[in-house]
Amino acid sequence: MMPPLSAHAPRLAGLALCLLVAGCGSTPGAAPGSGVVGWITPYRMEIVQGNAITSDLVAQVRPGMPREQVREILGTPLVESIFHADRWDYVFTIRRRGAEPQRRSVVVWFKDGVLDRIEAPDLPSERDFVADITNVRPRPVPVLELTPEQRAALPVPARPPAPAAVPPVGPVREYPPLEP
Repeated sequence: MMPPLSAHAPRLAGLALCLLVAGCGSTPGAAPGSGVVGWITPYRMEIVQGNAITSDLVAQVRPGMPREQVREILGTPLVESIFHADRWDYVFTIRRRGAEPQRRSVVVWFKDGVLDRIEAPDLPSERDFVADITNVRPRPVPVLELTPEQRAALPVPARPPAPAAVPPVGPVREYPPLEP
């Protein structure tokens, strides 16, 4: 004797859902990475690695500075190899939605424990760097002041009537003057 169809309903529904989801990726006309027919997109984490080295920071570093001062200005290097004791590598990568991925590499060379030279690509300033990674674009600021024509078109507010004089309640007393 065969069990009723309702006993197999959850399994059949799960199988149908799996087939539907698997088939959505091969739908003709679906853009790669568009999720399940464009409705659902997976979360992509924003990844920031390394030290953000800008031209402003590199301008503060001078040849002849000891390692400690360079570390205070530029931060801890991402790669400090025991095989290359006189070389520090600062690598910075960032991937954010709405912004182009960026990768920069700065190499700092030391000689006898002091800074010898810096090999860096054309680095942006601090302001340019922040503008590059910002994916929120500024919206226009609305005008919050009326023009003279708009002011003239406003209705004139009615003035409330002046309150009537109310006579004092209670006995009226007269006091003698305080000074003779």
